[in-house]
Order: sequence, then structure tokens, then C-alpha cells
Amino acid sequence: MSKKLFLLDAMALVYRAYYALLRNPRITSKGRNTNAQFGFTSTLFDLINKEKPTHIAVAFDTHAPTERHTDFEDYKANREEAPEDLIDALPDIKRIIEGFNIPVLELDGYEADDIIGTVAWQAADAGYEVYMVTPDKDYGQLVRDNIFIYKPPTGGGTVEIMGPKEVCDKWQIKRVDQVIDILGLMGDAVDNIPGIAGVGEKTAMKLLAEYDTLEGVLENAANIKGKLGEKVLAGKEAAILSKKLATIITNVPVEFHEENYCIKAMNKEVLSEVFAELEFRALAKRILGEGFTDSSITPSAPTAVQQDLFGNPVATTAAPAAAVATNDEPAEQIGLVADKNIDNTPHSYHLVGTPEEHVELLQQLLQQKEICFDTETTGTDANNVELVGMSFSFTPTVAYYVPFPADQNGVRDILHTFKPIFDKEDVTFIGQNLKYDLIVLKWYDVEVKGTIFDTMLAHYLIEPEGRRSMDLLSAQYLGYAPVSIETLIGKKGKNQGNMRDVPVEKAKDYAAEDADITLQLKHKFAPIVDAKEVGKVLYEVENPLVKVLTDMEVEGISIDTQALADYSAELQTEIQRAEESVYEQAGVRFNLASPKQLGEVLFEKLQLDPKAKKTKTGQYATGEDVLQKLSSKHKIVEDILIFRELTKLKSTYIDALPTMINPRTGRVHTSYNQAVAVTGRLSSNNPNLQNIPIRTERGREIRKAFIPRSEEFTLVSADYSQIELRIIAAISEDANMLEAFRSGLDIHTATAAKVYGVEIADVTGDMRRNAKSVNFGIIYGVSAFGLSENLGIPRAEAKMLIDNYFQQYPAIRQYMQDQVEFAQRTGYVQTLLGRKRWLKDINSSNAVVRGFAERNAINMPIQGTAADMIKLAMIRIHKAMKAQNMRSKMLLQVHDELVFDAYLPELDILKPLIIENMKAALPLNVPIEAEVGTGKNWLEAH
Repeated sequence: MSKKLFLLDAMALVYRAYYALLRNPRITSKGRNTNAQFGFTSTLFDLINKEKPTHIAVAFDTHAPTERHTDFEDYKANREEAPEDLIDALPDIKRIIEGFNIPVLELDGYEADDIIGTVAWQAADAGYEVYMVTPDKDYGQLVRDNIFIYKPPTGGGTVEIMGPKEVCDKWQIKRVDQVIDILGLMGDAVDNIPGIAGVGEKTAMKLLAEYDTLEGVLENAANIKGKLGEKVLAGKEAAILSKKLATIITNVPVEFHEENYCIKAMNKEVLSEVFAELEFRALAKRILGEGFTDSSITPSAPTAVQQDLFGNPVATTAAPAAAVATNDEPAEQIGLVADKNIDNTPHSYHLVGTPEEHVELLQQLLQQKEICFDTETTGTDANNVELVGMSFSFTPTVAYYVPFPADQNGVRDILHTFKPIFDKEDVTFIGQNLKYDLIVLKWYDVEVKGTIFDTMLAHYLIEPEGRRSMDLLSAQYLGYAPVSIETLIGKKGKNQGNMRDVPVEKAKDYAAEDADITLQLKHKFAPIVDAKEVGKVLYEVENPLVKVLTDMEVEGISIDTQALADYSAELQTEIQRAEESVYEQAGVRFNLASPKQLGEVLFEKLQLDPKAKKTKTGQYATGEDVLQKLSSKHKIVEDILIFRELTKLKSTYIDALPTMINPRTGRVHTSYNQAVAVTGRLSSNNPNLQNIPIRTERGREIRKAFIPRSEEFTLVSADYSQIELRIIAAISEDANMLEAFRSGLDIHTATAAKVYGVEIADVTGDMRRNAKSVNFGIIYGVSAFGLSENLGIPRAEAKMLIDNYFQQYPAIRQYMQDQVEFAQRTGYVQTLLGRKRWLKDINSSNAVVRGFAERNAINMPIQGTAADMIKLAMIRIHKAMKAQNMRSKMLLQVHDELVFDAYLPELDILKPLIIENMKAALPLNVPIEAEVGTGKNWLEAH
């Protein structure tokens, strides 16, 4: 019997199932649309029954960006948002797949087609007949003699199976690898792949018939007559990018282990439960047999479903949420539908528009211990907006809206009236994403002196991987759909208005409702925070940090634009020099941006590697990892790497930074994200400070452009020394590692001496370098293969290093085992301070998925504790600086580093203050070290 592997592209099939029943939707008695669940289940069951696969798996995309998004920001940007019913169906579909005992394949950074392509090729090489179940035309590039596209039937049709001949016939091409050339030329509107403007499918086929490849077409653009030739010349760069975007990756880090893909008996208990919830009576009996019964499904006539004016069902249930959202993301766009809203829910929202009413409201506010407030502004950049109004709520369903005039002096007068409430230190101010509101108020010289409770941060600790827009949280936890901002100011885009354009009565309802709903969310979240035991992190770290970040973001940092302009010109010269050097050494001019041409030069003309690997399209692989390994063989490779590095630096950072300068301040104000990274780390954007390269000399040069505000100031940089290693030593209590730190030894040298079995004095530079990679790699689950690749050493030596490491640091291996076992028992891991991460896949039957969860179980407590530590240090330093009324300011945080604008007369006080508070932030049973430097720019200070 032949081994048949079926690999299902989940989202392609889910979309197809949903839309196939669009005209005749399946609606449950509770108003849920189950098109996607029903169609997908039917397809899956029919496929298993008819085709009798021996092995099977289902691949999903994840929310994480891929290299395609990095290469092309607008990749898939044209796609319409998925219908809420379809998104709502995904958890059910995953449960159904689980019930069929089928493995789910998904991996951050890769799309489902990349995973399917990789597994399909591996399985085919292992002797399997592979069927890729999808209607997606892009898969044509993957087919081979024993790999097929399997298109399930639609509308009573028949199955379509496509091998190499069928794919070639469809596209009128000679080889299946030409599918990506076709897509590179014509583009793909579904994925927003541009192609060459004005070139369609027939023209693309004609061009390929004549010139064979996309590169061949581009090389002969000058010979193509008329308008078409002009289009090809104009679209050269877009075509090269489009081909790359359309190329399915087949070296995804997944491995085909056939035992994980075997068809297994279904779990009838799981399927019974989900089918009962979805009210699949007939389908359940077909799959589970006549014995299926469910008392919760009434076998009477279909229940009447409430409908809106357009005949659409009005759903009444809310589903769980996942991933991060903006503050005004409508809940219904992500699958949550709530039955309560402003029109059917009793409320009392008041317009407070006169000076007398202002004073009256103030007197009420002064009596409260908890007040929820929210600002309405003219935009989203907190450092460059004007106040339009402010709302308050201290009793559920009751709220007050204070509109402000366009005249900014009038705004300040009204704020002055309310200043006594913001000056009170014994009040807790509640809000959703309060940092925004605090920054806005800062620009009007109003500081919130009481404690704060941010509902966004509370939810972040309750559900670190959850979406957390206010609208979504309201739907999920209150069953209430707030007024959408888009109903007031229009959809996002150049024609969107702002809150100043909205009639005051409408603004009142929207703004007052925000304050009211956020207050209600606080009442929901506070008990959950206690029940999940994450209160220490919320009340001692996240909420207090909001005020610290507020002050940092308001300050911003000065940028030396002339230095950037000079550096940009310098890099342009270097880029041209590197490019010309490549051409000179190659003995031929070619398109450096063409992987095909570059590969031919390196591996055919120059013969740099007789064993050079090729991609699935038949081109030579020329990625950075390939080039790095060849850099010692020929100077041309070094110049290619220089060309790539410098062009990226110039466009991404050097030319972009001046465009981010705030016109109000003349400085750059990064925005810190407190509720994104599941480990607890801060992230930043506009600019993204975490991504400014520091590992190369040219990348580090960018830091020269960050400068003090005036000649009276200097920059100070302070960072923790090897903090994650100190934390793992403390948590694992490994005696050898603790001893190394307590003795003040360089930990990488000490580790090298241990794993190589030599005296510290005999440790070479290479030994230390290798030990450093092991030290940092172990907690991220590095394998012998990965270590050998990273270090360029034999795999046997890499294995020896890892084995010796665990022999010398046995408590670290024990820590890793204990963390995985703890996660398997509890479903979560936590930092020393109690920050938790829930790992739903820790007990997964899929080895790949479970492996990722296990690695997270090991490294999250370490990364998270480091994040908690620097946050505590920031809070302590900020408080100490304010207590001394310093003119110096904390400006930036990048991982384990803090940057300050130091007033020169305060420098001798500030430096020890920083070090002392960093060391004392979170005491451990290991010495904590921090280093501090000063300079006229960030690079010099670091």
C-alpha cells in the first residue's frame, strides 16, 4: 500500500467553506454563523473517507510577520478584513482538527504554504505520494512527479488533481518553477504582490515563452518593442521583488517525522462536544454514527433568530480574543459580537459645558477615591495633538463629558479648574492606555499625581497574548459593543476627520461611554488580577511605569540631522564603491539585486562552491547565511555583504530618522509599547530603537546622531552586565555559575575553561567566543546543529560543547527540565516577580508545536525577570531624580540599557544614583553589575 500524505492549507479551505455557504448561511439558535466550521468539517471528513490517506496534517498561518512583510510593507495589505464569523470559527476549527487527531502545523515567521512546501518536499523524498489540499494557484511551483495539488470539489463538481503536466498546461509553461516567474510578472492582487504594472496573465505567458525566466525578460527589456518594453523597464524592481514574494520557502525549520502524521482514530468525546455547541446534528451523526445525541440541541423546528434590518442574524455571544489590537479596533472585526449597546442599555451621560457645571463636577470628583477618565484629541500622536474634550466616570453607567474650545487658552482655563483633582495623591485614576492621556495632559502642564490603574495593562497580565482594544475587551467581558470611532470621523485614511469635527452631542455619547465602559472593565479585571496572582507585577511594575514612560516620551531626544545627512552621503559613496568592486572582481556587470544573476556569477563563473545549494526554482541560494560562509573564500563576497548592509542601513535608519522629528519639539519621540511582548519586555516604534543595529561598526555609527539637548548636557548610558546569565544562575542556583559571578570572573571565559577543560589563563579568544554562544544559546534551546552553524565548527565539537556545558552546570539542565514539567502541570511559567505566560501548547501531541512551548517555558522566566528588573530600576531612578528635582532626564530604554540627558552640574550625583538603583531593583543571590558611560552622543556614551 502506497504512503499518501495529505497536507491541508487551513485558511484557504476555511475561506472557501465560508463563502460557499454565504447565500444560504447556517445559523445556530444563538445566532452564530457556522458556515466555515461546517464546510471545513465536511471537506475534511469526505477527503478522509474517499482518499484514504495514510498520513495527514493541517497548516495554519500565524499573526507574526514574515520575511515577505519585511521585504514589502504592503504585502497582503489589500486583503479585506476577514468576516467576523470566519475569525470566530477558527477556535472551533482547531478543536475539530484536534478531535480528528490530526496534527496542526504553524510557525511564527512563515506562512502555511511555506510549511506545506517544506514538509511536502521532505515527505516526497522519503517516498510519499503528497497531496497539497488547496485552491491556491501559487502551489503550482511545488509540484513534482509525486507531489500534487488537490482541489476539493465545489458546487457539486469533482476533485481536481494537478501534477507537473497539468500545472504547465494551465500556465502554458515548460517547467513548474516558471510559476513564480509568471507571478513575478503579472503580480497577485489577492496578496498585493505588484508585478509589472500593465502586464497580465496572457502577456506574462507570452514573455516567458520567449525569454524563459523573469530575469531573462528583464535582461531583454530593451529588445521588447513599444509600450510593453517601457512597462518592463519601469517595473524591473517591482518584478524582482514580486518574484521573491511569490516564492514559497521550502527550508522552513520543520522536520517531517512520519509517526507524527499517521491517521489516527478520532476523539469522539471532543467532536461530540464541539458538534453539540455548533448544532451539527446530521453531520455529527454522519461522522460519529447514529449513537450521537446531545440534549442541548432541541430536536424541534429551527429556532427563530433575531435579524437586523438587512436580514442578517444578530449574534448574542462573545468569543475569546487573541493578539494585540489598537485602541479603537471594532470588536466585530475580530469575531466578537455583543448584544448590548448604547441604544438598548440604560445609561446616564451628561454634557458639562459651562463654568458652573465644571465646578459642580469638580466637587463631585473631589469626593471620589477612584475616577476613570479619558481624553479626546485631534489625532493619535500624543506629543503633537490638541485636546478636544475629556470624560469622567466614577459610577457604572454614569459619565460626564467636558468639551473644550478650539482656542488653546480656553482649554488651559478649563483644565485649571480641574487641576485640584489631578493634584490629589490619594485618588486612583483609571483608564485604557493611560500613557496617551497623561502625555496629552503634560503638554498642558497638568500632571496626574494619584496612582493609576490601566485596564489595558491589567488585561495584558491576565492574558499576555490577547488582543486588548477597549472595544474588544468590552465585547468580551461586558457583552457590550461601544460606539465605533469610525461612525464619528470616518474610516482610517487621508479623508478621516478628527474629534473636533464631531457634533458635541455625538462626541458626548462616545467619550462618556469610553469612560463608563473602562470603569466597568476595571471592576471586572481587578478580581481576575487577584485570582491569577499577577497583582504584584501590575501594582508594583506596570502601573507605576506608565508615569515614567510618560515623562520619557514627552522629553524625546535630539537628533543631529547634519551628521545623518553627512553619513548618508558617505554611505552612498561606500555603496557605489562596493558595487563597482563587485563588478570589477566578477569581470562582468550584472544586476546585484538579482539572486539568479548573482548565483551564476558566484558559483558558475567564479566557482566559489562546487556544492552550492539551489533553491526550489533552480537558482543558487545567495542568502546572507550562505554568503557569510563564503566570505573567507573571495573578497567579492565581502563586498556583496557590505553593499547589502549599507543599502539597508541608509534607507531604513539614516534617511528615515530625520523624517520622524516632531515639529513641536524638534526632537524624536519614540513611543513605548508596554502591552505587546509576552515576556514583559518593552518595545518601541517611530523609531523602533530595539532594531537599530549595534553589532556592526557601520550600524553603531547611527547612535552618533543621538545627541544631548544643549551644551549644558551630556548623554549618559547605563546597562546591566550579562543580566540574563546572572538571572539563570540565580534561578537555577547552579553552584559553578554562582561561584564564577561571585568571584568576579568573566563568565564566558569561566565557561570556556569549564567546557574545554583548561585553566582560565589558557582560554583562547575562539574558546571564549564559542562559550559565549553556548551561554546565550542554551536558554533558547540551541541544538548541536544550530550551534555548529552559528559558530562554523563541526557538529561533533558543538555537541561536545553542549554536553560539557551541562556536565559543568548540571543545575541549569535541571532548571530546564523543572520548568517544562512545571508548565505541563500548571499551564504557565512565571518570572521571579510573578509575571506569567500561559503556554497552551505545552502538552501538544505535535512535537514541533510542543517544542516551541517548551523553549518558551525555559526562557520566558529569564527574559521576563530581566524585563521586570529594568522596569523596577526605571521606576526607582525616576522617583529618585524627581525627589532631587533634577534637570537631568531619562530618555530611552533599549533592552538592558538606559539613556539619560544629564545636566553637567548633576553628573557626579546622577551616575552613582543610576548604578545604585539598577543594582538594588530586584535583589538576587548573585551580584548584579551595571556599567555607566558618558559622551557627546549615544555611541560615545555607550
